Amino acid sequence: MAQDRAVRRRAAHLGPEKRRPLILDSALQVYLAHGYRGTSMQAVADAAGVTKPVVYECFRNRDELLLALLGREEKRLFDAVIAALPKMPDFENLEALIGQGLEAFLVAATEAPDSWRVVFESSRTSDSPVAKRVRAARETILGRLRDLVVMYLGTINVEDTERKAPVLAELLASICESCGRMLIVEKQPWTPKELAAYVSRLMTLGVKRA
Repeated sequence: MAQDRAVRRRAAHLGPEKRRPLILDSALQVYLAHGYRGTSMQAVADAAGVTKPVVYECFRNRDELLLALLGREEKRLFDAVIAALPKMPDFENLEALIGQGLEAFLVAATEAPDSWRVVFESSRTSDSPVAKRVRAARETILGRLRDLVVMYLGTINVEDTERKAPVLAELLASICESCGRMLIVEKQPWTPKELAAYVSRLMTLGVKRA
């Protein structure tokens, strides 16, 4: 408690640029506890131990604040995923390729569960600007997945790749999100490595037979 009060006192006396990360930290906790509708500028100010005008000095409104929060957590999560992915994909070993990618995602998600909740759970929030940003980011990821899938299907001479690739890419994205939710929200008794290995075996059988 004493440490929290000290952080709040610092936030009250810093300039807007240095104060922004502290305000974002407080907004993260409020958002995780109360969601989009329950995250007001006043609630963030209370959590940070500052007055509401101090929050407005850093962000013009709630949506600007939450979009900044989403951008920060999104970067944390996806930077970790990209860093863990294999630099040279082995298209000859589909099970290993899927397993490595899924494990990289799950390790990053479980090491930053708050970031995962903000990025992926936010898409369930009606038509808020935050939800729209999440959906746009997801479409970008799907586009990259489609490119990888098209490359892979081309190596095994699958017909009609342009029609099949979006289906497989959507399945892969949905599986990543579902597995993340299983580990972080539902606390299922799997490690990221175990779950990635099991799911990649299931996926490999389906892809090769389709």
